[in-house]
Amino acid sequence: MARNDAEADDGHMRAALALAARRLGETWPNPAVGCVIVSADGRVVGRGATAPGGRPHAETIALAMAGAAARGASVYVTLEPCSHVGHTPPCTTALIEAGVGRVVIGLRDPDPRVNGAGIAALGAAGIAVSEGVLRDEATDLLAGFASRIGRGRPLVTLKLATTLDGRIATRSGESQWITGEPARRAAHALRGRHDAVMVGIGTLLADDPRLTCRLPGYRARPLARIIADSHLRTRLTASVVSTIDLAPVWFLVHDRADAARRRVFADLGARLFPLPRAETGIDLAAGLQALGQAGITRLLVEGGAQLAAALLRDDLVDRLAWFHAPSVMGGDGWPAAQGFGAATLAALPRFSRRRVTLLGEDVLSEFTRAA
Repeated sequence: MARNDAEADDGHMRAALALAARRLGETWPNPAVGCVIVSADGRVVGRGATAPGGRPHAETIALAMAGAAARGASVYVTLEPCSHVGHTPPCTTALIEAGVGRVVIGLRDPDPRVNGAGIAALGAAGIAVSEGVLRDEATDLLAGFASRIGRGRPLVTLKLATTLDGRIATRSGESQWITGEPARRAAHALRGRHDAVMVGIGTLLADDPRLTCRLPGYRARPLARIIADSHLRTRLTASVVSTIDLAPVWFLVHDRADAARRRVFADLGARLFPLPRAETGIDLAAGLQALGQAGITRLLVEGGAQLAAALLRDDLVDRLAWFHAPSVMGGDGWPAAQGFGAATLAALPRFSRRRVTLLGEDVLSEFTRAA
């Protein structure tokens, strides 16, 4: 392939990735996919991204926009087109029937129902296929979907907002607000890019958060709100309960939690996931598996310190989003994570830095679990 052709492929795939990124958090249990269709004379004739709720698929939307111009065109799609019959016909069939000339793919679909079958179907129909264009970027974008398919659980991002010395609240419990307005807006945008947000019961009782994404027009699908509350101590007057008709509320509870309280919350419309007991509280690994089965691909955990420690201890944190405010609280403040038994340096969870973003006076550092 000529250099300018390779550059053109990269450019169109970047556009498809940007379309997909706008749908993060809105398409679960399906992946957020982007698609760009370029006619034989180099014009962009179709664009699409997976619709909220997961359907229609990106290819279907882009083909509808392109119409007859799709014949002989090149199709750039971030994930291998599906080849199985689900709630909608296979995207490979739609591409073949549209008469496209070439399909350029970012990432092969890890779903065993596809995983190369879409590529094979396109090839059998005489359509040229190029695979792996901007694979690393597509892999990063689709990490949540791949985690649910491959590990049975969502990709877990632990978000922390602390002072420079890692404190989340004063000794009296005051925590609002450690960071400034730009950082708080970025935190809401972070919620908007996830399927669900989870906190522990301690944070819920102390702060009474709504756990919503309050950026106007940011997302079309309500954020699922999850409370790790082994004994269902959540108050019926809590903000998440009073707004249950606006966004889903799910509870991770002990399987021996009071049956009467479980019925009350279920009657209010909450979804409960009974889990076995662990060394401390509930079995979070089992809880994440249950969330994966429910379709969650990207989970944002916002604390508190006990929940953060439990996830770190059990090696269940994939990414960190750490907001640092330029202040120091001292050792009598509440730590970001309670002790979780790391006795040696070798036992510490380790992360690799992805990026650093300045947000007013605050800093957001993002990390990925080290291999």
